[in-house]
Amino acid sequence: MGGSAPRRDHHLPAETTSFVDRRGELTQGRELLARARLVTLTGPGGVGKTRLAARIAARVQRAFPDGVRFVHLSGLHDPALVPLAAADALGLHDRSAQPPLDALVEQVRDRRLLLVVDNCEHLAGACARLAAALLHGTQGVRILATSRHRLGLTEEHLLEVRPLPVPDPDGDLSAAQGYPALTLFADRAAAVVPGFRLTPANRASVARLCHRLDGLPLAIELAAVRMRVLDADQLLDRLDDRYRFLTTGSPAALPRHQTLRAAVAWSHDLCTLPEQAVWARLSVLAGSFDLETAEAVCADTAPGGDTRPPESAGQLLALPHAALPALPGRPADGPGAPVRPAAAPTGTRLPGLPADGPGAPVRPAAAPTGARLPGLPADGPGAPVRPAAAPTGTLTLLPPPGLRRDDVLEAVAGLVDKSVLCRETGPGGVRYRLLDTLRQYGLEQLRRDTGQEEAARRRQRDWMARRAEQYERGWFGPGQPETAALLRADQDNLRAALDFSLTAPGEALAGLRLAGTLWFHWHACGASREGLYWLDRALAAAPGPTRERARGLWVAGLLAAATRDFPRGRRLAADALALARALGDSAEAAHAEYVIGVIRLFGDDLPGALRHFEATVARGPVPGQHLSLVGLDQVELACALGFLGEAERAVEVCEQALRLCERHDEQWVRSYVLRMLALAHTVRGDWPRAQRHAREALRLKLAVHDVIGIALTLDLLASIAARRGDPEDAALLLGGADRVWADIDTGRWGSHTLDSARRDSEERAVRALGREAFERAHRRGGALGLRELAGHALQEPGRPPGAEAADPPQHEDTTVRLTRRETEVARLVAEGLANQQIADRLVIARRTAEGHVERILGKLGFSNRSQIAAWMTAQR
Repeated sequence: MGGSAPRRDHHLPAETTSFVDRRGELTQGRELLARARLVTLTGPGGVGKTRLAARIAARVQRAFPDGVRFVHLSGLHDPALVPLAAADALGLHDRSAQPPLDALVEQVRDRRLLLVVDNCEHLAGACARLAAALLHGTQGVRILATSRHRLGLTEEHLLEVRPLPVPDPDGDLSAAQGYPALTLFADRAAAVVPGFRLTPANRASVARLCHRLDGLPLAIELAAVRMRVLDADQLLDRLDDRYRFLTTGSPAALPRHQTLRAAVAWSHDLCTLPEQAVWARLSVLAGSFDLETAEAVCADTAPGGDTRPPESAGQLLALPHAALPALPGRPADGPGAPVRPAAAPTGTRLPGLPADGPGAPVRPAAAPTGARLPGLPADGPGAPVRPAAAPTGTLTLLPPPGLRRDDVLEAVAGLVDKSVLCRETGPGGVRYRLLDTLRQYGLEQLRRDTGQEEAARRRQRDWMARRAEQYERGWFGPGQPETAALLRADQDNLRAALDFSLTAPGEALAGLRLAGTLWFHWHACGASREGLYWLDRALAAAPGPTRERARGLWVAGLLAAATRDFPRGRRLAADALALARALGDSAEAAHAEYVIGVIRLFGDDLPGALRHFEATVARGPVPGQHLSLVGLDQVELACALGFLGEAERAVEVCEQALRLCERHDEQWVRSYVLRMLALAHTVRGDWPRAQRHAREALRLKLAVHDVIGIALTLDLLASIAARRGDPEDAALLLGGADRVWADIDTGRWGSHTLDSARRDSEERAVRALGREAFERAHRRGGALGLRELAGHALQEPGRPPGAEAADPPQHEDTTVRLTRRETEVARLVAEGLANQQIADRLVIARRTAEGHVERILGKLGFSNRSQIAAWMTAQR
């Protein structure tokens, strides 16, 4: 049974731009979190709630020994996935039979942590249920939420995030630098105009501009980017025109909403026509995305380069670039060259674009000059026109030209330049992200043309499906860690693709195909619960007797078994086998047989599992069978043989499986083969070989972050240590293994075989050490982080227990890494201070100080404070 989990970064987001002073809110937020367990930052879009929440969390994180984790919800739209997103952020990989929210509460019941839940407004009900369950089911979990509206719980404390203070533009501006709004504008303007600063000559204009923008950080940042081509006075003039027009037609709208919308719409108007089209189409993407995805979703050419026909008559214009004159700042041809209708006279304007400058378009000659469009200014940059026949209150835009992949690249670069797209680093290189406010605006523009949103979402789904198929084909081979990381980065877009397929008419079979193709992601990358959720929906939506259904059934059966529901897993796998045989699909039949066998194995039917896998391995692979499952057939056969005491046969099977993995440079299955080899040598009593193979297996599992495999291998290493006569090491490894299992399933799937092996290791260690010494070593192991625990487990064979305590680590020893705070605590321990004295010196809680000392003891492998003091002395 697999379970790797290359994790997204769910720690606090990195700050890529400076944080403008919000000292009052920071202090108030910290004080609220000190006395309340649920604090919600509320305020309008673009006011800076996410940045403030991250900064507050960073200031208080040392008060939470079990950490601070960030739950990103902006790309999530299904309420059922909120508990899974929270568990994912916490690094939990639950495989129990409990409902997701119950399992989450159970796993964090005894932890002291802060959960930051960002962008709750569109999932308010689900977020309220999550918060209520954590508040009522735990004592040490606190929640910091951001939302445009309150969650509505009685325990909730609100902190309103207001716009940044702005001085009176007509008042005394001698201390203008003390106003955060002006500081923010100057900082962002300096990023595009090096050397820009507030001066007596520009203070009034900047103050008036920030006042016009109501001090909203997002609006100020969007405006500041235009300093590349305009000065502050020109910005103010054009924005005043834009603001007056946009706010005259909707007196009921909130002023700050009008302001932000004016700023966003103005930024939109100043984009070129290709940039506007790309902005709109990118709005169907959830979360972050790479350039390939942007090209696949936005371009009107297939990934292979063939031009696609227009999706509706007259929808796209694709004219030869060579027929057009060069525009200022743009090439006459090549990527980004603009296109205009042939009959349009040179110099006239297209709706939604500026009258001149880079990307200036043209308009049909028949359009009456000066006619305004709803939502646009009467004149100035971006002032468009409306054909005379267009009814009042409607927007008539000329269709964009056909977008090539090169056009998308240039448009993406332009949108980054205009701060519409955020550029960030992720797996595979550069990725991009639309802020939620800008994504919603883009969706509004996309929905103006009937069918455009559906077409973009279908392109996004098709691209995700092609990418998933490519990853599946290459899974049994090199690059598994990279593949898993890329899939994790695309998680929100996979969800969007699946949701589109299962809600749009006629798309259910494509959704079932995608969910089934991702079997290796759900199973090997620790996403069993979410995979089962999507497969249940897809199987219900596409009930026909298809190959896709046969696959979906066995994958669902495998994932059900991974959550302990063995009866349901067995039933689904049997249905898959019957359907595959009826369809004559031998590959899907073989896959279903693997699931049936593995359920027997983990259901403690060892003789039945042995007979089953003897038959499948003897038959050999069938055409189309995935090599990962061919290899896993051999792994499970070796497992049954090992647990039944047939060590020699288990070794033979493992060596055969190793040859298969090595031919393909595969790591994930190979790590399980090595674990089975270690088990076989344990049965034979060959401790050196058993330990060597188990350690090699652990190294590979760490490389692909196979959390379940890591837990299983730590159990095995503890068993080896107990049997070879090293009870203290066995106790420490058991403590670490139990801590890893706590994030998966403390009952080890209810498997008698796994539980009995763990109990045997504990009994041996307790008999040798005594209960008190065992518990002490067990706690030390549980206090280690995964990296430190692995470093201890992978020490060179023959090193005596406790040697790391006798010999202070040298510089080349990478197994010991004290944090800055732990180093401070260790230094105070060396000075002879008790825990309460350390707490008083560092202004932290006594329990926090105790936790730091316990972790230091665990990391260094020490049993008392005097050893910490000696170690610190040796470091000086």
